[in-house]
Amino acid sequence: PWKIQQIQDAANHLLLASEALESIDDDHKFKSAKDVNDFLKRVMGPLLRSRASLVNPKKRTLEELLASKNSKSLSPPLSREVAVSFYLQSWKLVFAVYHMVTDKGVARFDRYQADCTIPWINDVLLLLTVALQTGQQLKDKLDILAQYKQEINMNRSPRI
Repeated sequence: PWKIQQIQDAANHLLLASEALESIDDDHKFKSAKDVNDFLKRVMGPLLRSRASLVNPKKRTLEELLASKNSKSLSPPLSREVAVSFYLQSWKLVFAVYHMVTDKGVARFDRYQADCTIPWINDVLLLLTVALQTGQQLKDKLDILAQYKQEINMNRSPRI
């Protein structure tokens, strides 16, 4: 079986976010807006990395593709002038084939690709985006409250 590291990376980051959420009790009371902001950073950071791992594929060199465990697992093996790669780009699964050719003494490679939509990845991306937007909205509201509190304190201070 071909393993797509991006899915594993996304799951690992999602697990970190889940652990951060589970690290506090249901009846936990935050002591300050800073505590809430710090908590949101601990949750949103892994969510952002999870989403990014699905949206942005890691660039691999041809040598890395040829030497990958996935390529070596193919039977019969591919010829040395062919490299293949499966990767996710947003909600699409992309299959790319690289064919190295020597033409009149000049080495080059031709690239061919096919892609298909993976609906459940689109759902995952949507949910990650909604979670990030919700966290950002809460952070924005905390910032507004902090500014409001600062303005009240400035108006209460004695003027000389």
